[in-house]
Amino acid sequence: MSDHLFPRVLTRSLPTAVGAEGAWIIDADGKRYLDGAGGAIVVGVGHGDAALIAAAEAQLRRTQYVHGTMFTTEAVDSYADEVANVLPVVAPRIYPVSGGSEAVETALKMARAYHLARGEGGRVTVIARRSSYHGNTLGALDASGKEPLRKPYTPWLGRFLHGPAAYEYRCENPSHPEGCGDWHAAELGRMIESYGPETIAAFIAEPIGGATLGAAVPCDDYWPKIVEVCRTHGVLVIADEVMTGFGRSGRWFGVDHWDIRPDIVTAGKGTTSGYVPFGFAACSGAVFDAIAPNGFVHGFTWSHQALGAAVAQATLRRLRDDGLVERSRELGAKLLQELRGELEAVEHVGDVRGAGMMLGIELVRDRASKEPFARSELVTERLLSAAREDGLLLYSSTGHIDGTNGDLVMLGPPFTLTDDDAAILVERTVRAVRSVE
Repeated sequence: MSDHLFPRVLTRSLPTAVGAEGAWIIDADGKRYLDGAGGAIVVGVGHGDAALIAAAEAQLRRTQYVHGTMFTTEAVDSYADEVANVLPVVAPRIYPVSGGSEAVETALKMARAYHLARGEGGRVTVIARRSSYHGNTLGALDASGKEPLRKPYTPWLGRFLHGPAAYEYRCENPSHPEGCGDWHAAELGRMIESYGPETIAAFIAEPIGGATLGAAVPCDDYWPKIVEVCRTHGVLVIADEVMTGFGRSGRWFGVDHWDIRPDIVTAGKGTTSGYVPFGFAACSGAVFDAIAPNGFVHGFTWSHQALGAAVAQATLRRLRDDGLVERSRELGAKLLQELRGELEAVEHVGDVRGAGMMLGIELVRDRASKEPFARSELVTERLLSAAREDGLLLYSSTGHIDGTNGDLVMLGPPFTLTDDDAAILVERTVRAVRSVE
């Protein structure tokens, strides 16, 4: 590793990746790793896809960089029209950016611009959820409810509110599992009314809890009831689909599981399967029509860039034409069933959950009480290390229970995973989980 690089990981040396194909990554020593996490739950169509690489090359031969205030491009226009057909938004308008955090920042500003345009400038506050993640820029981090990420920057945060997490394994509803949707809706309604509906701009949440809660699927009526409360009070609904979008949960978008239509959707990660940085915020036609007459004070150097849009369009077509969203749903269900069966007797596995190719395993000291391991035991880190040694890459999260304790690992492999690779994924995951028994 270079002596001049500020590495992403400061606690250990990283191998050098020199190749990748399908669901596998190869390092400089020739070791092969099964990419059980799709990087950071990013890669959907697999590594080394010829169509995506060709799309990037073809676009770079047309234009390399043109500024979004001076030109549009065929790639951006064409992608917007094509992706609109699968977005869970009415008459969507797409604002392209370079990734998930930028998409969330854009969505928050869209919500503010919408209320300003309607003469409701007092609507400044965003309600998010505890144990959530929406990105690492300051606005996105303020919406995020993961305390370990927020802690170093606490003096810069504090503008937004956080309600209960949609977390069935540790649900805050005293009557759980009865009436959870109604309970969450009532909690949100009370929060809005206590601060005054005229002060609340938007509610933002991941349709299925991602990195901080390890693929936590809410109860069946959670989303319909939450949307109803927001509509009643004129609060915009922002669905953060950065992780759940583009087939990851087994549907095109996470909210498709409940047939709801948010006002704004954010996307990143799977838009290009990680091949180039790209994401977007998509607002409804009604939100756009309100904002447009007064303009939108926002932008990035790399927003509306053609390279990302061209690769995103190739990714979209690959997902659609090769039935990879359906593959995610069907293979994900099979993986979930097999993991639950293999881990049922492992005492330190509290829950195995998820949807599509977005699966989570929660580790606990005591299954009956759900008591977590002490953070000092480094259970997640030891599990990941064992998996790496065995040639398997998993994704992880810690501290979700109280800001310190809590151990989760996630699986989010490419949807192109072969049946043989899927068998290896289960075998090595189970071996890694048992290694910390």
